This record gives sequence, structure tokens and C-alpha cells, in this order.
Amino acid sequence: MAGKKVVVGMSGGVDSSVAAYLLKEQGYEVIGVTMQIWQDEDEFTQEENGGCCGLSAVDDARRVAERLEIPYYVMNFKQEFKKNVMDYFTAEYLRGRTPNPCIACNRYVKWEALLNRSLEIGADYIATGHYARVEQLNNGRYAIKNSVTAAKDQTYALYNLTQEQLSRTLMPVGAYTKDEIREIAENIGLMVAHKKDSQEICFIPDNDYAGFIDRERGAEVPPPGNFVSPAGEILGVHKGITHYTIGQRKGLGIALGHPVFVTEIRPETNEVVLGSNEDVFTTELFADHLNFMALPDIKDGTVLKAKIRYSHAGSLCKVTRTGEDELHCEFLEPVRAVTPGQAVVLYDGDYVAGGGSIIR
Repeated sequence: MAGKKVVVGMSGGVDSSVAAYLLKEQGYEVIGVTMQIWQDEDEFTQEENGGCCGLSAVDDARRVAERLEIPYYVMNFKQEFKKNVMDYFTAEYLRGRTPNPCIACNRYVKWEALLNRSLEIGADYIATGHYARVEQLNNGRYAIKNSVTAAKDQTYALYNLTQEQLSRTLMPVGAYTKDEIREIAENIGLMVAHKKDSQEICFIPDNDYAGFIDRERGAEVPPPGNFVSPAGEILGVHKGITHYTIGQRKGLGIALGHPVFVTEIRPETNEVVLGSNEDVFTTELFADHLNFMALPDIKDGTVLKAKIRYSHAGSLCKVTRTGEDELHCEFLEPVRAVTPGQAVVLYDGDYVAGGGSIIR
């Protein structure tokens, strides 16, 4: 769009690189920005961490920007990331919950902080390489729409964006499959065409969440406590509640002669409840910290599709408001491992209707 300026968050990966290319082709004035959000890295971590946070991302993003002939900058968002993502992550685990740091990062860092900084330098929009689409609906509201490829769809992690943020967001990659994006990158000579996708949480590249929390929070971390049955019988000793999540079977370090799963974490008594696989299923959940997107509100009894984690295909549920900032989902069929701290994201067809944070 001639004359319109867009800041593209460039991670050094193929998706955001092609996003910048597509927008330039559409006539936008494109500025590439890498958000420096990770705190400090040694050389080994830089090599290992191919995600969006590392200093190693800067080199790749800068080379892509040179290839595309667009201005490129590195902006420091360490403070915002530490407060809104890392501190949130550790605090949730200490409460016996399992957070999704990518959702917090999207809402408060990649959008709120980056958008504000971009508007200050005269940009009209920000853009990312997410596999999702933004549309303005007939009711006037902006909403996230599923990408064309279910295999890479990233709408779940974007449910918490505000109307103002969405009105200034472009997501060109959502109209393509991953293979098509890699092909575009190859055709225009980008060296990141076949760069692998990042899988782990960017600030915990070794995937040792409990070790990270121990280092960050020290004396605040709960000590070992009891594994208990649903009836309260003591079954053994656990390593500390930060080591566990709902539905977990592996790594429990306890042998009872039959498979057991984490069904509940009780921070107030420092207990981890173990039960059967059947005990992990439920037909309801409650959520708060609500954000509405395609719908300004949700009428009681509305049936929507709900995803209770990123990898969940989605299940139909009846939604009822139970408070100003709380809703209840009653599933038509039982769902496995409803996990406090994770998001429930509600879909109306291909569009994100809204969502919230699971409390129980």
C-alpha cells in the first residue's frame, strides 16, 4: 500500500523474513526490527537458540534486510520481556499453574511495546510472520482468522490482542502454507529459506523449566512435598510443585504398579495429586482475564469450539458468563488435562471469538 509504513518484527527466521518481502511487494514502506528481549547469552546458547529472542537472530535478520534493501534496527525490550514474560512465567509455576509465555509475550511485548515504539517513529502498522490472518468483520470488530494451513496455525497464541492492536496489525504469511513460504524464500535468495523452526521456550533453551525457576526465584521455590491420591492418601514424595503439570505421566519418579497421572497441583498444601487416566478428563472449566475478539461479548448458552492448549484440535462447548470477568465452558464430550494457567481460546467458525486464562 503506497505511502503506508509498516514495522516488521524480524526474528531471523524464514516466516518473518518472507513477511517483510511480501509487504514490500505490496507497496508498503517496510522497516525491519529485531526485538532484543532475551537478557544475556553465552556463545553456546546463541548457537543453540534459533528462536526469536537470541542475539544470533540479529545477524540473520540483518542479512535478510540487506537482501530486501529495507532499513533495519535492533530495539531493546529486555525490561518489558523480563517483567511481562519471565517474571510472569516463574510466578505462575510457583502458584501451581502452567503458563503459556508466548501468549504473554505476544500481548505485552511483541504487540503492546513494539506497536507503541513503532507508532512513535511514524509507522502505520506492525507486522509479524505468524500463521494467522487479521480481518475486520461486518460487525466492525477486528478478529484473528485461522491461517490457510492447520498444521502451522498460530491463532491460539494470539487470542489476547486488543482491538486497537489488531487494527494496526498485518499478517501476510497466514495466506500461505509453510512449504510455500520456504519456496518464496528460496526463489528470492534468502539464506534462511530452510532454517529450522524454534520449538522450545526461547529463554529456556535446555527445556529445564524447574531449573530455570530455581535459578530465578531461589528461596521462594516450594520444597519437596507429598504425592497424594484423590482421597488424600500419601503415595510418596515429589520434587517440588514446579516440576509438574496436569496430565503428566513421565518423570514422576514413583512406581505404584499401574500408570498414574498428575490430576491436580495444590500449592496451598504443597501436594501433587495422582490419579488414573480417567481422572484427568473433565467436562467443564472456568476462565478469567477474558478478552473478546470477533464477538463483543458471548451470550449465555452459545456453542463454540474451544482449544485448551496450543496442540489441542478443539472441542465443542456451551459457554456461560459466570461473572464480569469469568466464564464457564461445558464441553459436549470430556476433554483431557484442563490445566490452570493455560488459555482457553474460543472459535466461532474460522475466527477467534475470544478467550481467557483457565483457573480451574
